Amino acid sequence: MLRASDSETRSLVKVSLLDAVKIPPDELVAGLVAVSFAAGLNIYATVATLGLLARAGVLPLPAPLHLLASWWVIGASVALFLVEFFADKIPAFDLIWNALHTFVRVPVAALLAYGATSQLSPEKQLLAALLGGAIALAAHGGKTAVRAAVTPSPEPVSNFYLSLGEDALAVFLTWFATAHPYVAAAITAAFLVVIAVVVRFVVRALRALFRGAESELVHKVPATR
Repeated sequence: MLRASDSETRSLVKVSLLDAVKIPPDELVAGLVAVSFAAGLNIYATVATLGLLARAGVLPLPAPLHLLASWWVIGASVALFLVEFFADKIPAFDLIWNALHTFVRVPVAALLAYGATSQLSPEKQLLAALLGGAIALAAHGGKTAVRAAVTPSPEPVSNFYLSLGEDALAVFLTWFATAHPYVAAAITAAFLVVIAVVVRFVVRALRALFRGAESELVHKVPATR
């Protein structure tokens, strides 16, 4: 029977051996596109999934990201995921929660992309970080815009199921990117197109709403001599 220290040593050796497996740059970038999008939806679910996949010997993490395979990081990510799981499903409060997480999801996604591309040149690492942050921002922005449109709805279940779908998509994309990075990148590209269309529609709807409210307010104000 292995002692706890022996088991931990073997786990670290496994991670080190996986680090020796070099992922082709094109495949790496494709996977990062999907993972960055997932991070924009739910950063805690993404980090926890990456750590668990590394622990299971499925995902080769580069040296800068070995910390993700730590049980401390995995445990903290799972705990924060549970907090977000409930906080993100409360109408109105979810808008505040998502606004605050602009300063969490986007920077962490950029750092993940930077660390994952350590085998590339510093210039390409920087580009990968910018790409990861931009994709995470697009996913986060689309999520926030849809929530802003759904929150005023009188029925409460749409917000709950929307949040549940986002959580499931973040975990699925992170896992799927490790096995089928190109397909995951294609799915992400389709989601980005949908987000662009949805955000444009939401912005137009909000502008029309504000114009209607302003017009109604003007008509209610009595004319002055």
